[in-house]
Amino acid sequence: QVQLVESGGGLVQAGGALRLSCVVSGRAFDVYAMAWFRQAPGQERTFVAVIGSDGRTKVADSVKGRFTISRENGKNTVYLEMNSLKTEDTAVYYCASPPNIAASAPTTRAEYAYWGQGTQVTVSS
Repeated sequence: QVQLVESGGGLVQAGGALRLSCVVSGRAFDVYAMAWFRQAPGQERTFVAVIGSDGRTKVADSVKGRFTISRENGKNTVYLEMNSLKTEDTAVYYCASPPNIAASAPTTRAEYAYWGQGTQVTVSS
């Protein structure tokens, strides 16, 4: 079956950096967009960043200039490089992929079908 497995979460101090990884198995990787979402306690799951199959990226305004999404198709892996972390970045981070093969870079939760289990990122002050 399709599996997405995140790693790299943990405890970091404000101003620090962290790199998250998500490895996909059970389906082709290079033809699908890959995205990162996050969910803080008591909040909705919100869009963070997406990279399309063509390599084009979009990032949320809240992380623009601080977070970078990238992919290594040969490793079936998508990354989220997080810099200048703030306490408000504390959340469970999820990677996701849409259900169909199409040229797209969706930014809404409803447009994704496959999700990882999430990895906790906690930023302390």
